[in-house]
Amino acid sequence: MPENGKITITVCMGSSCFARGNAENLSFIEQYLKEKGLEAEIDLCGARCENKCATGPHVTINGVLYSGVTPEMIRAVLNKTLEG
Repeated sequence: MPENGKITITVCMGSSCFARGNAENLSFIEQYLKEKGLEAEIDLCGARCENKCATGPHVTINGVLYSGVTPEMIRAVLNKTLEG
């Protein structure tokens, strides 16, 4: 977990990212946080288009932009981030 104890997740909600899978990714993240009891430790935000539509969907976790994300990728990154 980061030093300040908060993990920030930003999900691009631009139409391209949303259509390419961020609707599913957002649902996955919300369910993941609920199952792990982490709602209070995570800042979950939406963002307007990040102007990188060709490589979406995008999710930013603690300032690191991930492109072409899937729920499986998000799970792996969150598991690693939470262990760190």
